[in-house]
Amino acid sequence: MNNKKNPLNPFLLTGYISPVYFCDREQESNKLVSALRNGRNVTLISPRRMGKTGLIHHVFHRLRADKQTRCYYVDLYKTDSLASLVEQLANVVLGSLDTAKSKIVKQVTTFFKSLRPLFSYDTLTGAPTFMVDVKPELAEHSLAEIFSYMEQSGQQCVVAMDEFQSIADYGDKNVEALLRSHIQQLTSVHFVFSGSQRHVLENMFASANRPFYQSTQMINLYEIQEQFYYEFAKEKLAAHRQQLNADVFGFLYQKLAGHTWYVQMLLNRVYESGDPLVSREVVDRVLTSIVDENEATFQTFMRLVTPAQAKLLRAIAKEGSVQQALGQSFISQYQLGATSTISSAIKTLVEKELVLDAQGAYQVYDRFFALWLKR
Repeated sequence: MNNKKNPLNPFLLTGYISPVYFCDREQESNKLVSALRNGRNVTLISPRRMGKTGLIHHVFHRLRADKQTRCYYVDLYKTDSLASLVEQLANVVLGSLDTAKSKIVKQVTTFFKSLRPLFSYDTLTGAPTFMVDVKPELAEHSLAEIFSYMEQSGQQCVVAMDEFQSIADYGDKNVEALLRSHIQQLTSVHFVFSGSQRHVLENMFASANRPFYQSTQMINLYEIQEQFYYEFAKEKLAAHRQQLNADVFGFLYQKLAGHTWYVQMLLNRVYESGDPLVSREVVDRVLTSIVDENEATFQTFMRLVTPAQAKLLRAIAKEGSVQQALGQSFISQYQLGATSTISSAIKTLVEKELVLDAQGAYQVYDRFFALWLKR
C-alpha cells in the first residue's frame, strides 16, 4: 500500500505531503511567512497551475511548526454568493475541530448561533461528523461569528482564500466592503488572498475606489527557476536510477515554458517510464503520449472558438510567446485579418483562459494544448 509520506512517484500532481516533495520557492515562502508573522495580509497572484496552492500549503507547514498558528485553506472557485463563501469557511474551520469530544461539540453549538452546525455520526465508522446550515439572510452574521471565534481562539490564525477573484461575480452587493469591514478589525487572524485572474485581483487591491485598496502585500508567483528545478528533478530521478542531464532538462523546461504543473506532469511520466537515461527522445516520446491522450479535449477547445480565434490560437502557439499581437509583422505573417478582429479575438481568448496574458506577452495557457496546436 502506498504510504502518504512516501509516494510511489515523487513528482506530485496534487496535494502536499512535505518539503521533501516541494521544489524551491524559498524566496516566495520566506516572503509569505515573514508577512503573515508580522501581521500583514497578502495577495498572491499567479496563472493557474503555477503552484500557488502548493506554496500556500508549504507555508502552512512552516507556520504550524511553532504549534501556535492555526491555518485554514478555503477554495472559493465554486462559490457564487456570500452564503456559499461562509459555508465553505465554516466547514473548514469547524472541520478542523476534534468533534469526538463532547466538550467541543457543546462549545461549538453554544458559540455559533446563526450557523446551526448539525452533528451526526458516520454510519460506517461511527465518527462524529457535522454539516453547516447557512441561511442566506444570516450569512453576514454567520461570517462575523466565524471571525469572532478565530479571534478569540487564543492562537494566531491564517486563512488562505484561494481563487479570491470569484467574489467579483457574486450577485450579492458590497461583498468586498463587507469582508474588508470585518477583516480590518481582526488582530489575530491574517489572510492570504490568492487567485489566477491578475487584472481582477489588481483592480481589487490596487484601485483607490475599491475597499481592499492597499490593504495587502502583493506577491506575484512566476516559474520556478530552471537551475533549481533541474537540481530537484535530477535528485528524484537519480534515486530511481535514472539519469537526467542539464541540457535535456533545459530542453523539456523550454518546451513547456517552465510552467510548473506541466513540467511536473512530464517529470511524473518520465519517472514512470523508468528509462535509465532520460534523453530528448524520451522526453519527446512522453510528450507525444500526453498530447495524444488529450486530443479529444483539445478538439473540444477548438469547437468553442470562432475560426478567427482558432487561427490566432495557432499563430500564438507557433510563436510560443507574442509581445505585439496587434503588430503588422505578426498579423501579416499569419494572415490574421483586421486589427479590430484580432483585438476582439485575443480579449475573448484571455477571458476563456485559453490564452495567458503574461504581462503583455500572450501565450497559449495550456502548454500541452500549445504543442498540439503546433502540429
